[in-house]
Amino acid sequence: MADQIDFRLLSLGMRRMGWIRFWIQTTLGVISAGILLFYNVGGNVGKGSLKAAGLSSGLSITTLSFFILLYSLWQGWLIVQKGRALNSSVRPTRGETSRLLKRGVLIDLIGLVFSVIGYQALAGALTVQAASQVSGFFGSPMVGSSNVMPTFPITSIEMLSVLSNTQVLMAHLIGLIFSLWLLQRIYRSN
Repeated sequence: MADQIDFRLLSLGMRRMGWIRFWIQTTLGVISAGILLFYNVGGNVGKGSLKAAGLSSGLSITTLSFFILLYSLWQGWLIVQKGRALNSSVRPTRGETSRLLKRGVLIDLIGLVFSVIGYQALAGALTVQAASQVSGFFGSPMVGSSNVMPTFPITSIEMLSVLSNTQVLMAHLIGLIFSLWLLQRIYRSN
């Protein structure tokens, strides 16, 4: 049986890592949510302008990954609660704690997959948009040509959409790293 000092150290470590994970993910999530809201408001203001073909699907997948991040934040809060319970007289079992951490790992992996798919959709759409631009002043037609496809420059708000995806991706990566470290720490303290 592990002595009291091991439980206190494990409790302290779980609480600290849980709080660090929670606040880093919260900060990155707030930044991402702000950018997504700004993009939706800014996109509605410029209704007349055409957007890149895959941008909306990439943002939808990023938004789905953001909602998974909200669930991951709740898991981070539960990790802090388990850390507090480890220091009390009614301790959770190693199995309960490891199930919580494994669920957190799975949630962050799913969030990472959706973030990467969203990133690929965003980057692909912006790459196609950039490749279709004609050199010159915003693709202005040459004198005498009548059949020129209009091009649309990549705007800063479209680049912010990639930044929002990167923030969600980083938040899931931080959650995954902290969950794996805590899981390793629980099994190491035999």
